[in-house]
Amino acid sequence: MKSKLIILSLALAATTMSVSAQSTREKYTSEGSKNIFISATGGVSLVNTGKDGKFGDPAPHVTLSVGKWFNPVVGLRLQGGAWKANYNSSYNHISSTGTPGAEQSYNKNIGIARLDMLYSLTNAIFGYNPDRGFNLSAFAGPGLTFAKTVHQSRYQEVSNGFDKVPASDNKLRSFVNGSVGLLANFYVSDAVSIDLEARGELAASYLGYQSTARTVGGLYFGAGLTYTFGGREFMVAAAKVDNSALNDEINRLRRELEECRNRAPEVRTVTETQVVKEAVFNKTPIFFKIGSYKLDSYAKATIKLVAEGIKANGGTFKVQAYADKATGSANFNQKLTDNRAKAVYDALVEQGVPASQLEIVSNGGVENLFTENETTRVVIMGVD
Repeated sequence: MKSKLIILSLALAATTMSVSAQSTREKYTSEGSKNIFISATGGVSLVNTGKDGKFGDPAPHVTLSVGKWFNPVVGLRLQGGAWKANYNSSYNHISSTGTPGAEQSYNKNIGIARLDMLYSLTNAIFGYNPDRGFNLSAFAGPGLTFAKTVHQSRYQEVSNGFDKVPASDNKLRSFVNGSVGLLANFYVSDAVSIDLEARGELAASYLGYQSTARTVGGLYFGAGLTYTFGGREFMVAAAKVDNSALNDEINRLRRELEECRNRAPEVRTVTETQVVKEAVFNKTPIFFKIGSYKLDSYAKATIKLVAEGIKANGGTFKVQAYADKATGSANFNQKLTDNRAKAVYDALVEQGVPASQLEIVSNGGVENLFTENETTRVVIMGVD
């Protein structure tokens, strides 16, 4: 039974992952530190012994979760919870002849750990919209139920025969479970949402001698809050930028500079300054990959050449950063351009350029600098 529960839960989770991967993996992505969330939920649980189909009285139920959305459709969360399970059973006292006694009510303290694969039905069907204030997700996954119970029993003589009573080995044990459910998020801001959640669960029986069923069913309903660190931010995962033409231009400038150095000293000095100065005053670009502000080896080589020209000439040089409007929100692009400009600024200072000669301009909220999105992910170094 345990293996069946595990297989069922993992199969459900794997199905949601594969469907989402086909439709969204090539369209959206999330940085490792983005879209991480924590949740707290309170509600009620209903437990069924699995034998006669009756549920016990509702009991308080609380959960805490931590998770991450990898793209607008697929996420993963780890959830822990606790409640007092109320249930009805007529199998507490069974005579040696097999006759069940009267139905009685019981309760038991329960702990839970779950691993849920999240699948946004809203974004999968209607597409991702960062301004949408509602999201409905399905989830499925395996888990463990923790409870004290008994697995052994003995007969005790009573006035009318023998009754089956528990052996006293009241130990904490874990039981495999699997569950599916729905989660509704109502966003009051980019970082905070009010949540409604419903879950159906099936677990290996933790009732011991109080039930002859092999499984225990449960229904859980709750409401709570979710906080997403830094707010929801996703990027369009476009294809990698082809930098071959840009690299060719950098290599051309490098060759021209090397040729100048190989000429006579008097010619070299004039020509070298002219070539470097021309590169600077013609607004030299540094291109970036989508959503990134890291400098690759080609960017660092260009910055080194530009730094030589800046140090050889007076005046103030602008470091102007841009981002394409097709990627991320205005807030995300502003932060991205801030980071891009700062990366180039720091690299120039490391090459010995005085900070007094540099001015940072971050243009995250403006229209695309160029027609193509790829060429707008850029920092321009130069003078007006």
